[in-house]
Amino acid sequence: MKILIVGNFTETSKATIARYFPEDWDIVTVPPGKEMLHHLEDCQVLIPEHIKVDHNLLSVAKKLKLVQTGAGFDNVDINACTQLGIWAANAAGVNAQAVAEHVMALMLSYYKNIPLLDVFMKKRMDENQLDYTGSELAGKTIGIIGLGAVGKKVAKFCSAFDMNVLAYARHAAAQSDSFVKMTDFDHLVGESDIVSVHIPLNPQTKQLINKAVFKKMKNEALFINTARGGIVNERDLTDALKNRDISGACLDVFESEPLPINSELRSLDNVILTPHTAGMPDGLKFHKKRYDFFVNNIKRVANGKEPESKLNQLL
Repeated sequence: MKILIVGNFTETSKATIARYFPEDWDIVTVPPGKEMLHHLEDCQVLIPEHIKVDHNLLSVAKKLKLVQTGAGFDNVDINACTQLGIWAANAAGVNAQAVAEHVMALMLSYYKNIPLLDVFMKKRMDENQLDYTGSELAGKTIGIIGLGAVGKKVAKFCSAFDMNVLAYARHAAAQSDSFVKMTDFDHLVGESDIVSVHIPLNPQTKQLINKAVFKKMKNEALFINTARGGIVNERDLTDALKNRDISGACLDVFESEPLPINSELRSLDNVILTPHTAGMPDGLKFHKKRYDFFVNNIKRVANGKEPESKLNQLL
């Protein structure tokens, strides 16, 4: 069984990942490029990161049986997989706890000024020079856009902090706990002290959060995105932060990843940035729950069964 993992990994990450698969499987981890195309010809499973999996790419993979992604699958052409008889599956929900915890960590870091205070202490500055404004979470209203596995956990955590929870979901059938008040999109962005995004990236959600949306938010609002960078118009977000149309942002995902070195977001003092690590609590590029799921799903397909969390149906 040959498993091709495509992405930008350190040597340490590669070794960690390889050890997690059965010893008799051939695990190949490569960056996007010519070497990837060479291995694609005879692999049975593709785990893609930072590449677009389209018909042209898939047509090279003559032995491919499964395209396995993490929670997001916006980089995979599901129709092309179906046409070529290849299963496509994601790992929905496996990173929900990790991402929801990351959201709370970002929120607390922002309102408790953790980055600022950490630098202050390490630079051994005079405490008489310390000047900051903090805030408690209790009593604040969080607006959660998308009420899937991650959104529901964030809602539960926020309720435990005595926060008011608003939520918007495109599908009216989305179930919510009693402490969650379902509302429409405009009301959510206008009334929330914190707006947190938890929806997939697709044609309907691409750049959903733009200048018009930021104008509707409170001037003191905090914007959090741990979903997908493409959901937000990054230029509009940067302008909103610079103009103080919103108070600040906590971002784990970006339109272009890795975030360009010259991005203005890196220099703004009202922004906290993390490098798309919200769903990886066990170490760089590694999450045990995710790889447990990957291994089990690959075994299912190898044994002629349908994958769990399948994204298509083969005849």
